[in-house]
Amino acid sequence: MTTHTRYTGLIEHYRDRLPVSDSTRIISLGEGNTPLIELHNIPRLIGKDVKIYVKYEGLNPTGSFKDRGMSMAVTKAVEEGSQAIICASTGNTSAAAAAYAVRAGIRAFVLIPEGKIAQGKLAQTLMYGAEIIQIRGNFDEGMSLVKQVADHAPVTIVNSINPYRLEGQKTAAFEIVDELGEAPDYHCLPVGNAGNITAYWNGYSEYAKETNGIPAVSSKVPVMCGYQAAGAAPFTAGKMIDNPETVATAIRIGHPQSWDLAWNVQKQSKGWFDSFADEKILAAQKMLSAYEGIFCEPASATSLAGAINDIATGKIPEGSTIVCTLTGNGLKDPDTAIQQCKDAHPVSIDASLDAVKKAILDNM
Repeated sequence: MTTHTRYTGLIEHYRDRLPVSDSTRIISLGEGNTPLIELHNIPRLIGKDVKIYVKYEGLNPTGSFKDRGMSMAVTKAVEEGSQAIICASTGNTSAAAAAYAVRAGIRAFVLIPEGKIAQGKLAQTLMYGAEIIQIRGNFDEGMSLVKQVADHAPVTIVNSINPYRLEGQKTAAFEIVDELGEAPDYHCLPVGNAGNITAYWNGYSEYAKETNGIPAVSSKVPVMCGYQAAGAAPFTAGKMIDNPETVATAIRIGHPQSWDLAWNVQKQSKGWFDSFADEKILAAQKMLSAYEGIFCEPASATSLAGAINDIATGKIPEGSTIVCTLTGNGLKDPDTAIQQCKDAHPVSIDASLDAVKKAILDNM
């Protein structure tokens, strides 16, 4: 008789590696277990002998990697008796916080930059019923306010300064090793607030050594490569940026909260940071859609833009196995996607077989 086990989220799946007890009430929407997709056409297109996989986090419940950390952060907030959570957000964090707060039966307050949040993300946050506070400022100013208000109101911060966020997010590295059987040679990902590059490194490092009596799963750790948008690149500048600007709204952050942690990851993994113009980021986004059938939001494509650049220059050598994190779904930012396709117009024809046949044959 076949035994069926229903997947119920990353905390249950990796319970022995996360800070929960048997009595902990788990707040989950079935996050995690996202596809690791090997790219078949892009490596041929760039003419290099490499294996490139993308970890498609856009298929999490609210469409981004933030769900991994939010499940863990809200679970612990509820366990500690919190009745409300708060975050500053460029969009994805607010959507995840709002959804998991609803699931837990607590309140969510989100600070977002007025007029600078992608429509898909704003729609989600509204539908989940969060208390939205728009500020006339950017994410970094919102983050500063959130840290201050938490000292004066009974709310739990669920931005990545909350250590439980990184605990949840490290499970993406576990999943990659579980599928590949070993850590990749290089892991490329977008860097905004810099919590995720830290979380992945924590996950890879934990899997590469015996932990709490659990044997090592991987014999190595990858080189970690963090990529930013040129207009929001404090790591490549080596200093904080006061007024970051980029079409990749999810990484439009000039004062990363995980600054020191991310620099430690770069040093320990012998990795690097780099930045790319919006045009290169958008080109990578379109390339993924046009050649691989994978639709991610602009910030996500920064990881592939960086990987392709470093493969071309030989910084990432041929024969390497590379994983690129795609942090969010393309539907998060439909306006930017439509703008990229403004020259593509649907054909209007009569509703007849002959007209349909002609339209097809004309485009074969």
